[in-house]
Amino acid sequence: MSGPLQGVRVVEIAAIGPAPFCGMVLADLGADVIRVDRADAAAPGHTKTSRHDLMCRGKRSIAVDLKHERGVDVVLRLVEGSAALIEGFRPGVTERLGIGPAPCLARNPRLTYGRMTGWGQEGALSARSGHDIDYIALSGALAAIGPEDRPTPPLNLVGDFGGGGMLLAVGVLAGVIHARESGQGQVVDAAMVDGSALLTTAMHGHIAEGWWVPATRESNLLDGGAPFYAVYEARDGGHVAVGALEPQFYQLLLEGLEIAPDSLPDRTDRSSWPRIRSVFAARFLERPRDEWAGIFSGIDACVAPVLNAVEAPKHPHNRGRSVFVEVEGVLQPAPAPRFDRTPAGIPEGPPFPGRDTDEVLAGLGFSQEQAGMLRRVGAVA
Repeated sequence: MSGPLQGVRVVEIAAIGPAPFCGMVLADLGADVIRVDRADAAAPGHTKTSRHDLMCRGKRSIAVDLKHERGVDVVLRLVEGSAALIEGFRPGVTERLGIGPAPCLARNPRLTYGRMTGWGQEGALSARSGHDIDYIALSGALAAIGPEDRPTPPLNLVGDFGGGGMLLAVGVLAGVIHARESGQGQVVDAAMVDGSALLTTAMHGHIAEGWWVPATRESNLLDGGAPFYAVYEARDGGHVAVGALEPQFYQLLLEGLEIAPDSLPDRTDRSSWPRIRSVFAARFLERPRDEWAGIFSGIDACVAPVLNAVEAPKHPHNRGRSVFVEVEGVLQPAPAPRFDRTPAGIPEGPPFPGRDTDEVLAGLGFSQEQAGMLRRVGAVA
């Protein structure tokens, strides 16, 4: 791997969801991410990490028994030469395992210790279970998404990945920069409830200005309420996304739809939105999705076909920019963003647990005999 983070080592304690996504982002940018997998995950007959577990791409894997004191020592040896550690357990778990912030920072005072949870390290709900949908429900993000009759979960993009893993990646990078400047490491407390709330910052500004109605979905400018910022069904059951917010784009939208401007009421009057929407909806039903895409391909009206995950990689724009890449026969999104001086390479496929145990141990200074002993006592696999 190449990229702007080349030479930066990150220890990732295996988890699910946002923490491995954070590790993937860092690995995509060139960091040497060493994933500490469970020792039993490397045992014969155990279901090994699939080549489709794409959030493990570009990483190395060492299989360690974190309940074995020698396994804990291996992780602490890893920490000594690393810039950061990321973990996604409930509060207090890594402390009980012996790899919490105190012992890790004692070994490496410059370490950035990144913690990923749903509710945060403290607070009334910090010890409670939860999933993405719960965290974005409490942060106010979920209530703003979906049709008027009920909120709709936006997959697990807002909590797990946008408000979780990406927020942790930003926090880890900030911590690493601070440590380089000051020589002092620190703990980064990233919580999905915090991050998903942060994503709604602009909406809170709109509420304060008085033009966003938080109690009603599909009644605002950007939540599908405005007919010129909405999704419409086409004749073939496909959908078209319309984002003609500015007057000049709205004018071009009407031209593409072959609708006379004077046949519609004033779009700045919210009471007219249902009428405009019904006209647009009827017109979009007259043609299939891809025909509309062809019509608007030459019109700068902020209109695009809604593509699914299989169709998106085939779009000419995405193909031209190589937005998606194929790695070991698996199509997947390419690393992002892009850098002109330190471009990121194509990531390697995900390793099976323990694939790199010998290599990592050797890099830490363990002899073959010592590595063999660690295996015999079950500290690593």
